[in-house]
Amino acid sequence: MNETKKPIVNLADLEFKAFNGPTPPDGTETYDGRFAFVGPMLGAEKLGYSVTSIPPKKRAFQFHNHRVNEEMFFVLEGNGELRLGDETYPIKKGDFIACPPGGPETAHQIVNTSERELQVLGISTKLSPEIIDYPESNKIGVMGMFPGADGKPALVRFLTRAGESLGYWDEK
Repeated sequence: MNETKKPIVNLADLEFKAFNGPTPPDGTETYDGRFAFVGPMLGAEKLGYSVTSIPPKKRAFQFHNHRVNEEMFFVLEGNGELRLGDETYPIKKGDFIACPPGGPETAHQIVNTSERELQVLGISTKLSPEIIDYPESNKIGVMGMFPGADGKPALVRFLTRAGESLGYWDEK
């Protein structure tokens, strides 16, 4: 464990920030969320920890599955639903949710169907590289942490549509 990090962080002390990714095509009609990345605050190395706060009638992420990493969620506040594969399940405060790695049958998404904020603790393995499928948009993403030019870890992300790829010998 990183000796400069305090091993305890209280939920009340977290600073939530908007996701700094691109704005979804529908603006924020469907997607919205604020995040507190707890793992780096604690010096965690092999597990990722975060708390996601999802406003009423929104979802934070696209329907997706991980081929490499496993996720577990714990509902801290509120209620909504879990989409998992072809099924939908109601979720509420106190529920644990398992999202193992796999194919489209493990694709998942947490949706706030209520009129109150939904707050979820997420814990995941941090194996790299990772492959993520987005079944509804036919996208595949490959992500990994690799040393950057300065030697510090840097995120490398590549998205494509399934079936669209350059051939090994293609030069242009």
